[in-house]
Amino acid sequence: MIRAALLALLLATPLHAGEAEDRKAATIALLQEQGVPVLPTLPTIETEAESLRRTEEEVIRRTIALAIVAVKGETGDSDLARNLISQFEADESWFSPSERAFLDAPDPDQQMRAQFAWRYETVEVMLWALGIYDELKYPSEIMDVPRMADTLRGLNTAGLRAQASLRPQAALLDAADRIYRYHWATRQARLDGASPPAGLYPDVIWERHHALNWLIGAHGGQPWDEVSTDT
Repeated sequence: MIRAALLALLLATPLHAGEAEDRKAATIALLQEQGVPVLPTLPTIETEAESLRRTEEEVIRRTIALAIVAVKGETGDSDLARNLISQFEADESWFSPSERAFLDAPDPDQQMRAQFAWRYETVEVMLWALGIYDELKYPSEIMDVPRMADTLRGLNTAGLRAQASLRPQAALLDAADRIYRYHWATRQARLDGASPPAGLYPDVIWERHHALNWLIGAHGGQPWDEVSTDT
């Protein structure tokens, strides 16, 4: 009798979905409020235990490297990039192989410059992750480049190290889950021949997805140049 009653209670009580499913459910609810299409069968992302926790120093170095290559992408000015490397005391090891190749290129073509200029969007993610920016805004417009420039110029590397406080892993995972599902929505719209839904900006989303997947070590902690943004 006791065993039968216990079994009935267990069957009547829903099992807790778990961290990843809870995060997915919260993201879906938010996107539905925002009018963003969702795919309920899109898988979950990593849990805290499965993800990679970057160090503050890793994120600081990545922030500076990304900012420098973005400036060269925007301006095409190799001398300016070298001056920034010196100003921020950036070591060659801070840059990925593709970034080093770009910095070494004396006259990069417009396509390459445009590719790296978009890295400004990843700088915003890093500054948010480090607690320098209070929020990561809805991805409907490009980031404020002058604000970013003023922030980094004012802090420099030493100030960034002094003020940085890497956000809890749960917050980084929440942001990664949201961008993953935003990315699916924009890719599906493109496949359908439709405009991006709910004002979403696909290029901004791609850059953020790359940055957030690197931050959480998605897919086994891929190096920056190899980070996957699959949906």
